[in-house]
Amino acid sequence: MMKIATLAATLLLTTAAGATTAQAANICFSFQDLETEFWVAGHKAITTTLTEMGHNVLERNANEDVNKQLEQIKDCIAQGVDGVIMIPQDGESANTIIRESQNSDVPIVVFNRPPADTGQGVIVVADNAGIAEDATDFVLQQALEGAADDAKLNAVVIVGDLGDSNAIARKQGFEAAVAKYPDRFNVIEVASEWDAATALANLEAAVTANPQIDVMFTSSDFLFPTIRSVLEPRGMWKKIGEEGHIPLAGLDGDATACQLIKDGFVDATGVQDLYFEAEASVNAIVQAVEAGETDPNEIIFDPGFTLTSANIGEREMDMWGCVLLSEGFLNN
Repeated sequence: MMKIATLAATLLLTTAAGATTAQAANICFSFQDLETEFWVAGHKAITTTLTEMGHNVLERNANEDVNKQLEQIKDCIAQGVDGVIMIPQDGESANTIIRESQNSDVPIVVFNRPPADTGQGVIVVADNAGIAEDATDFVLQQALEGAADDAKLNAVVIVGDLGDSNAIARKQGFEAAVAKYPDRFNVIEVASEWDAATALANLEAAVTANPQIDVMFTSSDFLFPTIRSVLEPRGMWKKIGEEGHIPLAGLDGDATACQLIKDGFVDATGVQDLYFEAEASVNAIVQAVEAGETDPNEIIFDPGFTLTSANIGEREMDMWGCVLLSEGFLNN
C-alpha cells in the first residue's frame, strides 16, 4: 500500500499524457470538515500530492455548513480555478454544487461521499454496502459460534446520518448480512447522526434497555471510543477470548480501529482504501484539466476489504489506519 509520502511520485507517472511534469493548475479543494481520522488522512493525501505535483491548492473548509460550501465553491470558480475536488456535507447539496461547477465549465471530482444523483461529475466512492456486509458477516459468525443453536441474539447497529448515502449503504450492508441468518438476531438500531454525543446518548439508552448485547456493528470507526465509554463501566469491554466479549465490527479502517484489533477488543473493520481513492481523485482532476474536459462523468469504485483479528498478520499494512498507526499518528 502506498503511503502518503510516496503517492505524489507515483501519480506523476500516471497522468493522462503520461508525462512526468505538467503545467501547474489551480485546484479548489472543498471539504465539509476534518473531524475524523479518515477525513484528516484523505485531506493530507490529496493536498500533499497535488502540491508535490506542482499544482496550486485553494483549500476551503465549510465547517459542515452546506450553504457555506456552495458559496466557497462559487468563489473558487469566480477566481478562475481549473478544477474542483469536493468532500460534500451530504448527497443533496453535492448535486447542487456539481451542477454549479459544470455549468461554469469547471470539472469536479467528488471524494468518498457520493451525491444523491450519481449521474454527473467524477465520483470516487467505496463499495460501502459490500464492505459493511463483509465486516458484519465476520462478527455475526463469531457471535453464533458461541451461542446455542436456538438462541436469538441481540445485534446492535450504530447508524450514521441517513442524509448521507454512505450511511444508507452501510446500513443496507449490515441488514444484508443479518438477513442470511433468519430469526437468529434481534436488531437494535442506534442513531448517531455521525455525532459522538448523539451516539453516546442513544447507545447508553439502548444498552440500558437491552443489557444483553451479543454483537455490534458501528457504521464508522470513529465511534469506537464512544462504544468503549458505554461498555467499559458495565464490564462489557472484553478482549477476544475473554468471557463476555462482544464481537465488534466497524467501517473505515482508521488508526484507532487498527490499534483495537491488535489489542483484541475489536474483531473486524471494513476498510476503505483511502490511498486508492485519493490517487483516483487526483488523477481524475489532473486528467480532466490537461484534456480540457469540463464535465467528465464517471463513477470510480473502491472495493475495499475487511481487516479482521484473523488476517491482520497478513494484511495489516494494507489498511491506511495501520499505516498511520505505525507512523505514530495516535501519539500526535
